[in-house]
Amino acid sequence: MGKGMKAGKKPKNKPSGGDMQKQLRQLQAMQAEMEATQAALAEKELTTTAGGGAVEVTVNGNKELTKLVIDKDVVDPDDVEMLQDLVMAAVNEALRQMDELAEQEMNKVTGGFGGLGIPGL
Repeated sequence: MGKGMKAGKKPKNKPSGGDMQKQLRQLQAMQAEMEATQAALAEKELTTTAGGGAVEVTVNGNKELTKLVIDKDVVDPDDVEMLQDLVMAAVNEALRQMDELAEQEMNKVTGGFGGLGIPGL
């Protein structure tokens, strides 16, 4: 046992009320910054292509498809599957890139601690 400790007594390692208030303010500030970042991301758009530019898609930060351009030369009634594959490839790549962008922006706010396990963060 440490000096000055009596049997059955536990050391006081609890943070003071001031420390808890400071941490709460920091978390609230981080949450506000994350909300602002999410709002800014929602307004961003990202465009990708597939098939050498035969299909072009644009998605926004809410992961909504906002534009789809299909080159008329790629439209072949006898090969609909190829067109479907090109559209899926372009959309999936755009969504992947938007996820990557969102992760990078959120890491700026959280300092890379996105998985803090704190609800709302």
